Amino acid sequence: MSQESRMSERRNELLEDLVRLVSHLLLEYGLPEVAASLVAHALADHVADHWGGQLISFPKDQRRKLCLLEIEIYRQFTGGNYGELALKYGMGERGMRKLLSRVKARLAKQSNDDQMQLPV
Repeated sequence: MSQESRMSERRNELLEDLVRLVSHLLLEYGLPEVAASLVAHALADHVADHWGGQLISFPKDQRRKLCLLEIEIYRQFTGGNYGELALKYGMGERGMRKLLSRVKARLAKQSNDDQMQLPV
C-alpha cells in the first residue's frame, strides 16, 4: 500500500470515528437517530473542510483529563467528605486526601502566580 493511500485510509478512519462518536453521544442526549446522524456527518464535513490539509498531532497523554477530573472532585469536596468521594471515584481515602491536597496546592500556586503578574 502506498504512503498516500495509507494516509487517505487513516484520514477516513478518523472522520468515520468522529461520526460514530458524535452520533452515539447525540443519541444518548435524546436526539432522534436521523438528526444525530446528520449533525455528526455535518461536523465531520466541517472538520475535513476547515482543517483538511494540515498536519495535526493529538497528544496521547491523559494529563488534561486527569486535571479536569481532579478539579471536578475538588469542587465536590465539602471539607470532610473524603470517604464519600473516595468511594465514588474508586480510590482509597488516603489517596483522595493526597489528590485534594495536590489540587489545593496547584490552585494556590496558580493564584499566587496570577497575582505576581498583575501590574502594580
